[in-house]
Amino acid sequence: MATMEEQAPSHAVTHPADGPYGYSKDKDAHIKRLRRIEGQIRGLQRMVEEDEYCIDILTQVSASTKALQSFALQLLEEHLRHCVAHAAHDGGSEVDAKVEEATAAIARLLRT
Repeated sequence: MATMEEQAPSHAVTHPADGPYGYSKDKDAHIKRLRRIEGQIRGLQRMVEEDEYCIDILTQVSASTKALQSFALQLLEEHLRHCVAHAAHDGGSEVDAKVEEATAAIARLLRT
């Protein structure tokens, strides 16, 4: 489990209070996708409750993990295209902060 230091960047990055963020234009699709993943996780819980075969559960864990990783990569791409690109366009020190923030997010994804 990640510590608080690993979860939050060490520097202060300003975020728009109410967005819009890179994912905002596809928010409904993201919610739908996350609900499908939630269903997969509930399916795992049901499999354990019903004493399903270990390998079958592990197969579903793998599928759920891949679904979350795929979602994370899409969100990261949207962050780069929107938030980082916006900071680069505006210039200033926020560009470095946004790149550092994205790099830290990538590092967290690689550790999982």
